[in-house]
Amino acid sequence: MPKLSSSLKALIAAPHAHGNALPAPPLALTNALFNELEGSASSKGVGKAAWLTLSTSALVTLNSPETLGRLYDFAKGEKKEEQVQCALLMREAGLKCISFSGIPRAINSLNHLQSTFPPSVVSSLPTTPTRHLTPSNIANVTTSLAPSLWTSIYASISPKLLSKLALSHPDLPVHILESHYGALLSNPSDGPPNPVGRVLTSVVAVACLRAQGGVGPQVMSHVLGLMRGMDGKKEGETVEVEGEAWLASEEGAEWVLGMVDRIVESVANGERSFGAVKAKL
Repeated sequence: MPKLSSSLKALIAAPHAHGNALPAPPLALTNALFNELEGSASSKGVGKAAWLTLSTSALVTLNSPETLGRLYDFAKGEKKEEQVQCALLMREAGLKCISFSGIPRAINSLNHLQSTFPPSVVSSLPTTPTRHLTPSNIANVTTSLAPSLWTSIYASISPKLLSKLALSHPDLPVHILESHYGALLSNPSDGPPNPVGRVLTSVVAVACLRAQGGVGPQVMSHVLGLMRGMDGKKEGETVEVEGEAWLASEEGAEWVLGMVDRIVESVANGERSFGAVKAKL
């Protein structure tokens, strides 16, 4: 088996390569940030699910697992049921970040988050996967769930956009639709109600894209997708999100962008996480 030399390990971890996760700011600063987010959301009639989804997605993208753990500690509440629901929401939002921020950051964040949960919460979380593709569900995922979510976000431009993606690579729209919009971003038809429904899925997208920087066209597309969120909700979506109708307004979309900017400013000193030009906040 090959072994890494000390010099190669040092090169991998070199500061200029940002080989380590972003450390959390001082505890007082993160608590002040979370209080600000919670207070701002409350003043807009927006509940915990929305601001927690937004914050989780931004922190996963910034690759700051330690700050994400502090977010859970801040938001979990006193009652066990509330702590479990908070964990379910955060890990589902973190999973959906894969489509916008990539697998490595999701792994870093979800691993740390799991270690943050109290043992009583861990023992109460479901362990059975719900997104396996099987002969009995694959047609529904690829021909129903995927195009339904895609169209609810992109509306009339969806056929043109798929054609443009296919010009770049014929499998690009196939992978985006079937692996992401179908298998990941759409909530499974079977299993328990998913805490991250149509509107919050768009919040995940906008928060991730805004936090990473350099992807303005995609931010614009998913802001429009957020504003179509209430129309795109599926019949029978049972998890109601406090303030979701306002979030799907232009004012709500502006608030989401502004809150992500505050997180980037506070946690990463305004530096976007994928090497984009430093934001002037």
